[in-house]
Amino acid sequence: MNTFRDFARTCAELEAEKSRKGKISILARYLGGLEPEEAAIAALMMVGRTTPERGSNPLSVGWALVREILSSGATQPLMPGLKTIRDIWDSFQKISRISGYGARERKRMVLEAVFGGSSELEREWLLRLLSGEMRHGVNRGLLLDALAELAGVTPERIRLADMFLGDLMRLTSLAVGGMVGEASPKLFTPFRPMLAEMAVDVSDALNRLGGRAFFSPKYDGVRVQIHKDGGLVRIYTRRLQEITESIPDVVAEAVEKVSARTAILDGEVYGVGEDGRPLPFQETMRRVGREHDAQKASAIIPLNLKVFDVIYLDDVEVWHKPLWERLSLLERAVGPDILAPTLMLSDISEAERFFHRCLGDGFEGVMAKAANSPYTPGRRGGYWLKVKKVEYLDVVIVAAEWGHGRRRGWLSNYHLAVRDGRDGSLKMVGKTFKGLTDEGFRQMTRRLLSLKKAETEWGVVVEPVTVVEVAYSEVQRSPFYDSGYALRFARIRRVRDDKDPSEIDTLEKLERLYKAQGGGGRDSGGN
Repeated sequence: MNTFRDFARTCAELEAEKSRKGKISILARYLGGLEPEEAAIAALMMVGRTTPERGSNPLSVGWALVREILSSGATQPLMPGLKTIRDIWDSFQKISRISGYGARERKRMVLEAVFGGSSELEREWLLRLLSGEMRHGVNRGLLLDALAELAGVTPERIRLADMFLGDLMRLTSLAVGGMVGEASPKLFTPFRPMLAEMAVDVSDALNRLGGRAFFSPKYDGVRVQIHKDGGLVRIYTRRLQEITESIPDVVAEAVEKVSARTAILDGEVYGVGEDGRPLPFQETMRRVGREHDAQKASAIIPLNLKVFDVIYLDDVEVWHKPLWERLSLLERAVGPDILAPTLMLSDISEAERFFHRCLGDGFEGVMAKAANSPYTPGRRGGYWLKVKKVEYLDVVIVAAEWGHGRRRGWLSNYHLAVRDGRDGSLKMVGKTFKGLTDEGFRQMTRRLLSLKKAETEWGVVVEPVTVVEVAYSEVQRSPFYDSGYALRFARIRRVRDDKDPSEIDTLEKLERLYKAQGGGGRDSGGN
């Protein structure tokens, strides 16, 4: 029986071990002693997750409730024998599904069972799990190295498998079962798309990509992954949700204009107005998210499909081929009217003209891509760079303050954070109450209260899952935030429900943007 007590002891051993190599060995040995399904659960809990990476609700358990349970002594065992890691995991999943009237009391009952009969060591690691901060030095990267050691494959092979699976539980199960080799792109199994970093301007993009790059428009639409096998087409979003039924016009276009028998393509769809120009992102999202009367909606808001990359073509994996070769294959596989226009440019003036032409056509800016780059699912490798007219960042809300005056009764001052790419932690970069309408404040208040982890006099600390795109005037140095930086005049542009919290921008990007300004941003105050 693989108990939670064994899990806690392993966590304590990991915390005491200072070397990376030692941590990898401890973790590989522990996971290797479990059945594949148990190891999959343990792996997620090792990195501080209490729910699966896909399609799950957060626990939304406040610290006030946890304190009540621990201080009341109401933690007698409600299940016989020692709890297994599966017992704990199943309890967490039960909590995540509780909502509605009486939810707090029902969550309390399950939590009492979770803590019931636990030792001091077990309670400590349960509390760390509930906080999402394990503090034993195991992040996703170290876990992947441990899985590589366990499976007897190279770290590069395990990272490749992680890219295409995008699912740590499944990857761990395959590694323990000696089946990592099965992880590769497969039809109708979506994976996370390749990601782009921000460039300050086209000159910066060209410099970072070696003086020449492929440029194409940057669409402000919905990223789509198209899987085709003969006449069967399915379409997925960047968050791996299938939207085939919602966009029948795009499906029909893919069937007609993709000549390859089998293919996995990367692209974007955006709404088009009566004047033929791109519609705002929110209009596209409303159209794509519409589940009823999809045919009628397609007549009201037609969608344009633009395909810009290929991962799998006529039963052959092509993701590892250089971009110039993939684009050549793509030109022969899809019709010209759905192919994203792409130019190889090395002259800054020409790139500037193309950038401004794209802006004039109603697009966000341009994408610049390294000619020899492979397709790396779910990763920002510096191969793709986006250039926009106005600077935006994708950040996550970690806390919110109650408003005053006209905003009284609403959570309306939002604490914003980016991710530190070195250790995966979240670093605060400022606060904002700007950008939302009154209805937006109401909706955000309801959303954040449902994600509450802790309550204070000033507001709430929340599960860091709400991604927002913010506009700002400049990056400043700040002694008030643990990132060391602040966004001046930050304002929310839109809520990015199409983005996962793992996709928010990084502290490293913020540092680059600050340097690109000449490091001349003024020191910031607390807002």
